[in-house]
Amino acid sequence: MNNLVLIFAFIFLFGHNPNQKSKPVDKKFEPTVESLKKYECPEWFRDAKFGIWSHWGPQSVPMVGDWYAKNMYVKGARRDQYNYHIEKYGHPTEFGFKDIIPLWKAEKFDPERLMKLYKEAGARYFVSMGVHHDNFDLWNSKYQKWNAVNMGPKRDIVGEWQKAAKKEGLKYGISEHLAASYSWFQTSHRSDKEGPLARVPYDGANPKWQDLYHTKADSTDTKWYTNNRDFHDIWLTRMTDLIDNYDFDLLYSDGPLPFGEKGLKMVSHFYNQNMDRNNGKLDAVYNSKYAAKDVGAGEYIEGIGVQDVERGGLSEIKPVPWQTDTSIGDWFYNVNWKANDTKKMYRSINWIIQTLIDVVSKNGNMLLNVIQRPDGSLDPEVEQLLGDMAGWMNSNGEAIFDTRPWKIFGEGNTKTGEGRLKEDFGFSATDIRFTQSKDGKDLYAMTLGWPTDGKVMIKSLAKSELPGNNKIENIKLLGYSGAISYQQTTDGLIVTVPVKPVNTIACCLKINGKELTPVGTIK
Repeated sequence: MNNLVLIFAFIFLFGHNPNQKSKPVDKKFEPTVESLKKYECPEWFRDAKFGIWSHWGPQSVPMVGDWYAKNMYVKGARRDQYNYHIEKYGHPTEFGFKDIIPLWKAEKFDPERLMKLYKEAGARYFVSMGVHHDNFDLWNSKYQKWNAVNMGPKRDIVGEWQKAAKKEGLKYGISEHLAASYSWFQTSHRSDKEGPLARVPYDGANPKWQDLYHTKADSTDTKWYTNNRDFHDIWLTRMTDLIDNYDFDLLYSDGPLPFGEKGLKMVSHFYNQNMDRNNGKLDAVYNSKYAAKDVGAGEYIEGIGVQDVERGGLSEIKPVPWQTDTSIGDWFYNVNWKANDTKKMYRSINWIIQTLIDVVSKNGNMLLNVIQRPDGSLDPEVEQLLGDMAGWMNSNGEAIFDTRPWKIFGEGNTKTGEGRLKEDFGFSATDIRFTQSKDGKDLYAMTLGWPTDGKVMIKSLAKSELPGNNKIENIKLLGYSGAISYQQTTDGLIVTVPVKPVNTIACCLKINGKELTPVGTIK
C-alpha cells in the first residue's frame, strides 16, 4: 500500500501541472483535397521572393541542352540531339543513355562554394534537382539502383546540396520530374524507321535495362502522365523515400499533381513530415502547375500548395503567393542555346532583375536555374552574372525581399502575357512596378530600365482630389546618397533622378507618405 501511495504522489507532483497548457490538437493532413485545402503558405516563402535552382544531372554531359535522354532517340527532334549523339558516341542501338550516365563525374562540384555565391546573389532558398525525366535519382535511393551514389559521380548530390544550403541558412527544396518519366522515356523503345539499322530496337527495348528505361507502354498510353498504375506505385515509393530521408522545405513537381490519390498521399506525407520536424509548425511549400491538354492522370488543385508557372508569369496580382521557374539559359548546359535578349548562351542581368521585379509586384517568387557545367563548375560569365546580381541586391534588395504587393502591380505601356513560356516582354523605363513593406509604411516604385531624361512619371501617384490622399512626405533613390527632387501634379508624381544611371537595370524609389492610393488612368 505504501508503494502505491508513493507512486500516486510521484505522478501528481511530476506528471501533473495544473498550469501546463494542453498539447495542441493534432492538425496533420489527410490525403484528401478537403484536408489539404487547409494549407497556408508559410511566411518564409512570402518573404523570400528569390530562389536559385540547380537543374543539373547526367543530361548535362553532352552539353547540347534539355531533354537529351529523350531526344537522342528521336531523329529530327529539336536541337538535333539524335545526330549529335551518333557522331559523338555512336548509334543508340548500342550506346544509349545508360552509357552517358558513367560519363557524369561531377569532379569539380563544390556545393559549399556555390551556395555562398548564390546567397550573395540574393537567393533566400535553393532547390536541387532530385530526379529528372531520365529516371536517374540524385540521392541515395533505396528503390532505384540508377542513382548518383551508385553510378556516375558516386556522390549524394541531394544530400550535399542540403548540407550546404542549411549551412548558409537558406531554405532547401527538391524538384521531382519523375512522374512524367514513364511516357517521356518511351522513345528509347523505338528504332530507326530507315537506314542501315532500320527496325533494330534502341537499347531501351532490351529487358536488361528496363529499370532505367521502363517497360514498354501500351499504344493508348501517350500523355504526359502515364496511366500505368504500377508506375504510379513506383513513383510514390520513391518520393516517400526522398521525403523520409532528407530534410527539405519545398517540393516541386514538373506538372500538375500526379496520379490522383497517390499524389494526395505524397503531398500530405510531405507536409506531415515537415510538421514533425518543426514542432508541429507547417513550414513546407509544394509547387505544381496548371495542367496542359495532354497531361493525362494529373490535376492542378488550387489551394493545396503554391502554383508554379514555367518560364512565364501572370498579368495581375494573385491574392495568394505563386512562383515562376525560369533559367539564365537552357535548362541543361547547352553551348548552342541563345537568349532572346543577348543572342548569347546566357540571359543579361537586366532581364533577370526586371523579370524578378515584375513577378514580385504580382505576389510571386522567382526560382532561377543557374546552369552548371557537367563537372559541376560554373562558366566565368555565370560567376560574373551572380556578382552583378549581388551588387544590385545589396543596394536595392529592400524593394524586393520581405515585401508585399501594393494595391496595383504597376503601370506602363508594355503588356505582359499570362501563362507558361511567356517571359520576354521588352520592358522600358516607362514601365513601373510597385511593392510595399510588410507594415505598409514604405512604398517602392521601380522603373524597368533607367530613364534617359532623368524623369520618372508615376501616374498612379498623381495629386488626388480626395482630401488627405497621396500626400508625399519623402522620396529616396535606393543606391544613391544624394537628395531627390519631385513635383506632384494632377497628371502624376514627377521624380527627378540622375541622368547618369546609378545602374542600368532599374530605378528604385522608396516613397513615404499618407494614404498613398492609385489614382488616374493606368495605360
